[in-house]
Amino acid sequence: MTAELAPPYTAEKHHSHRDVTGGWLRPAVFGAMDGLVSNFALIAGVVGAAGAGRGAVLAGFAGLVAGACSMAAGEYTSVKSQTELMRAEIAVERRELARNPEGEQAELAALYRARGLDAELADRVAAGLSANPEQALRVHVREELGVDPDDLPSPYVAAASSFCAFAAGALVPLAPFLFGASGMMVALILSVVALFISGAAVARMTARPWWLGGLRQLTLGVAAAAITYALGHLLGVAVS
Repeated sequence: MTAELAPPYTAEKHHSHRDVTGGWLRPAVFGAMDGLVSNFALIAGVVGAAGAGRGAVLAGFAGLVAGACSMAAGEYTSVKSQTELMRAEIAVERRELARNPEGEQAELAALYRARGLDAELADRVAAGLSANPEQALRVHVREELGVDPDDLPSPYVAAASSFCAFAAGALVPLAPFLFGASGMMVALILSVVALFISGAAVARMTARPWWLGGLRQLTLGVAAAAITYALGHLLGVAVS
């Protein structure tokens, strides 16, 4: 009976995780979705107001360049500010470790006791980790700030990811007009397909139902374009 209750477990040998802290996924996904939806809606609004033509091409191209630059600048500034704040807090922790190593070791031992280790083992673990100042700093930063001091997000990666993704997304509804399209139909079909595929791809990446992610992104994008087209049409009629 005892043998049945305690099977011989073995450690898993082939186990890995995807990079979730590199600072590229969020700006890339956000940039691609924003580029596709915003430029689709912008072009739809221009077509609704003035019809397809040179104005739609100029508006779509301007939306692509301005949006990509804006997204890159915003991502760079936000991630740079976040990283600078993290580095400032890491410096505070480094100074505290240098000023009061015994107190920091006691703090670490108390943390492990709170997590279920007995007092003697918690003290030994804290003492072992605190023997190396750099290792102690990494542990304190992870435990107290929730970040890895050796893997802070890069503002350059975030900016480049956002710029390229936005430009790629914004190019989808613009491409038909660059090749002489005279109406919204081709742009609409391409944008609808791209919205669904991009939503489905993100859902698969995050282990969610692909069809649900596709439909959600499709609904949001089409709704934005429909509203903008209607407003553009109303304004175009009023101005004319």
